[in-house]
Amino acid sequence: MVEALDLFLKIGLDKRTAENTIANNKVTSNLLAVINEAAVTDGCERSTGNLLYTVATKFPANALVHRPTLLTYIVSSKIKTPAQVEAAFAFLSVTGLENIDISKFEEACGVGVEVSEEDIEHAVNEVFEEKESAIKEQRYRTNVGELIAHVRKKQPWADPKTVKQVVDRKLLALLGPKTAADDEKPVKKKKEKPVKVEDKSATEEPVPSEEELNPYLIFPAPEENYKVHTEVFFSDRPVLRACNSKAILEKHLKATGGKVLTRFPPEPNGYLHIGHAKAMFVDFGLAKERGGGCYLRYDDTNPEAEKKEYIDHIEEIVSWMGWKPFKITYTSDYFQELYDLAVELIRRGHAYVDHQTGDEIKEYREKRMNSPWRDRPIAESLKLFNDMKNGMIEEGKATLRMKQDMQSDNFNMFDLIAYRIKFTPHPHAGDKWCIYPSYDYAHCIVDSLENITHSLCTLEFETRRASYYWLLDALGLYQPYVWEYSRLNITNTVMSKRKLNRLVTENYVDGWDDPRLMTLAGLRRRGVTSTAINAFVRGIGITRSDGSMIRLERLEYHVREELNKTASRAMVVLHPIKVVITNLEPSSVIDLDAKKWPDAPVDDASSYYKVPFSNVIYIEQTDFRMKDSKDYYGLAPGKAVLLRYAFPIKCTEVVLSDDKKTVVEIHAEYDPDKKTKPKGVLHWVAEPSPGVDPLKVEVRLFDKLFCSENPGELDNWLDDLNPESKVVIPSAYAVPSLRHAEVDDSFQFERLGYFVADKDSTPEKLIFNRTVTLRDSYGKTGNGSLSCILLEATIHQTVPNSD
Repeated sequence: MVEALDLFLKIGLDKRTAENTIANNKVTSNLLAVINEAAVTDGCERSTGNLLYTVATKFPANALVHRPTLLTYIVSSKIKTPAQVEAAFAFLSVTGLENIDISKFEEACGVGVEVSEEDIEHAVNEVFEEKESAIKEQRYRTNVGELIAHVRKKQPWADPKTVKQVVDRKLLALLGPKTAADDEKPVKKKKEKPVKVEDKSATEEPVPSEEELNPYLIFPAPEENYKVHTEVFFSDRPVLRACNSKAILEKHLKATGGKVLTRFPPEPNGYLHIGHAKAMFVDFGLAKERGGGCYLRYDDTNPEAEKKEYIDHIEEIVSWMGWKPFKITYTSDYFQELYDLAVELIRRGHAYVDHQTGDEIKEYREKRMNSPWRDRPIAESLKLFNDMKNGMIEEGKATLRMKQDMQSDNFNMFDLIAYRIKFTPHPHAGDKWCIYPSYDYAHCIVDSLENITHSLCTLEFETRRASYYWLLDALGLYQPYVWEYSRLNITNTVMSKRKLNRLVTENYVDGWDDPRLMTLAGLRRRGVTSTAINAFVRGIGITRSDGSMIRLERLEYHVREELNKTASRAMVVLHPIKVVITNLEPSSVIDLDAKKWPDAPVDDASSYYKVPFSNVIYIEQTDFRMKDSKDYYGLAPGKAVLLRYAFPIKCTEVVLSDDKKTVVEIHAEYDPDKKTKPKGVLHWVAEPSPGVDPLKVEVRLFDKLFCSENPGELDNWLDDLNPESKVVIPSAYAVPSLRHAEVDDSFQFERLGYFVADKDSTPEKLIFNRTVTLRDSYGKTGNGSLSCILLEATIHQTVPNSD
């Protein structure tokens, strides 16, 4: 590394840039290769060295065969500006592996074009003439970068330093020296509120970008998969530039008809969570957008973990999310092909049977030491692997390992395990096999066998890309296009399978479909629609920005948007307090029309439901106070409120209990002519007939499961559970029309939130789960309750964060 640092300083890199480069193994390898290809190991001008650094970091991977040509032009100063280098990149990325047309290349890069200072001054003068009024108005606050950009459009091959000097001189000549006013900070004007005008253009939504309309534009077409887009670096051999040969790609395209084929490959050892919704959106969505197909492939290489329960759940959830698999397959469908290819890998000298224990393998990897059996004869490994297959070697006594690179900078190239022995029958393949392939060995080969065009996964698999392409190259197989995207991380929850399994198995929650979990089954039971989830995922986009945490409120926004359009309205009182209407006969019941939808048409009877109004009604306890105030719109002694869809009522008397504090019931008079116009509007429920209680329902109020935004980073993460994440109200009162609600029916309980009928409902007792509140009630603290705030404060005082 010291030699590399000296070499980087020789070509003119400043010390900081050189040291930062050394810290990046990939850039270091690229820059060393560029310096050797350019034959400047003895050093060069700083300007040339900077261009070489640009080549090392930005050169298009699909055109690496032409890099020496560009370097020749740079070293000979035929290409000497960053703009020319960028133009060369653009030209070569389109050229790819094809032969270069030198004349077109030189024309595209401005080779031989000399731009004099006089030419630059002429271009600057033209720009200043066009922008003179704006420059004079803004003076030295003028954006000089924009002026230079306009000059560059006129003279793209001009020397940037000279352009800057000429622009500065021209500014000084036009404006004179800076004054004190030029150095003052501009006073920000307060924005005036625009006058509201019923103008269609003022209410139009902004036009979404092309990428927002189609997030799949970033992915190449199948016929472009001949380009190099991944380099695998080795400690003892040349760089592997992963790409398909023309013959292999043509064979692939003939088999697929040029269609896009992706795969969604869950391991059937647990329930899917919202992170899988993003994976489905990427995998199924790309295939659908391109008119192709997406395999639902069960990654069932571990016979001890798979269960039919999980397989059935995955198929059901994929369908519920709106996706239709092109074909359902299992990795175990390819066990014979995988075995045959493992034998071929041994024959080619790229795999060996190893007898190290798991602990020994770990120790040797940490020390970057080869296994004692790494160089055993091929014939010996072939025999032992056959013995493994035939059950002649004990479990744990042998593995098949890939012979990769124990000195690599990538730990996922440290001779990964391809096969291990497990005397366990397979749920899908039966008892035919006692050796099973690893994920690292199987998934890339099955991708190739299924002719997958785009192998898409989350960023934690990025370091496995080298092993993926190494193996396919070693076997001479078709290589899919691999691309990684960021995981979906959401606040106030956990999504690791291990943590979710612990929450379920240790009864911190009520099963995999507990509405507090971010499992798709839990979200479904909570009343979240697949449409809202897909809209949420689309809004996040398909990016590679890792480590970002998406706020739960963002998902809730999409849920509200969806349910506001689809959930019919109803009235439920959670904590009832009795109100007696003293000027209405006890035997009198008035049937009123209530709207199922805010914009229900008057002439459409199906958009309304009937609510009885009698002399005994119930309102929320929180909608009554003994003392009134200006900012309070509820009921109080001597005050009137409007009952939703009914009449104004005025409190005339309050009946207290023996303690003279607790309100037992309220007496009020109603205004049948609706002459009173109170500000406050309350929801309510009435006795359907004299002496008969309203419909009783159970309501479950669900909140954030954890108090902290990122509970997974806490050592004692279970201590962060929100004690008020589930509050059960066993005897709420509801309007009679809810009696006919069926499981999964969604409603907006007016003034309370969105709710869904739960599967635990019975004909005798309906149960409703709160999906989401009407609006975000967490404010700036990010927490949903006082107890949660207090708990979080205690945790942060006593429990240090883990790395």
